[in-house]
Amino acid sequence: MVYVCRYMATRIYTKTGDDGTTGLFGGERVKKYSQRIEAYGTVDELNSVIGLTLTTELTAEVTDQLTKISSLLFNLGSDLATPLQPPPSYPIPRITDQQIELLEQWIDAHEATLEPLKQFILPGGTDGAAYLHLARTVCRRAERRVVELGEQVDLGLCVVKFLNRLSDYLFVLARRVNADHGVKDVPWLSL
Repeated sequence: MVYVCRYMATRIYTKTGDDGTTGLFGGERVKKYSQRIEAYGTVDELNSVIGLTLTTELTAEVTDQLTKISSLLFNLGSDLATPLQPPPSYPIPRITDQQIELLEQWIDAHEATLEPLKQFILPGGTDGAAYLHLARTVCRRAERRVVELGEQVDLGLCVVKFLNRLSDYLFVLARRVNADHGVKDVPWLSL
């Protein structure tokens, strides 16, 4: 079964998008290429890369954090799919300063275990770290899409900050995953 807004559907297809539109929470229909759909679609893509990363060999701590990130990305998708105005008639999970602070705590904890960076590094190392670097780049793209959308509509104060902090977290976590496996960062050398 598929979760659709506030009820459970018995089929995956609804046919309502056959005209090239999709529904936002609250009922408004927009083109599938709209900035809002592009923004939360890129967040969905990021979540898929997190899912791919979770198939690799990770510590229990990292697995737990990434699983929480995946749920937060669903919250972010709901947030982006629900215009602030008019206010929805039912509660929507929104990204708050609390989630941003959680990411900062995780970043600080991971950085405390790593050697300080003295130069740029290349993406790669273990499979998990490589996927995290891919997730970081998709996160940066999501951030660009959300900033673009934010120039047109009010998204609140936390969405862009969350994505900005998340990309930092994913970078640090890639380094941590490599360190957990005894793999050194690959330095960038100007050729």
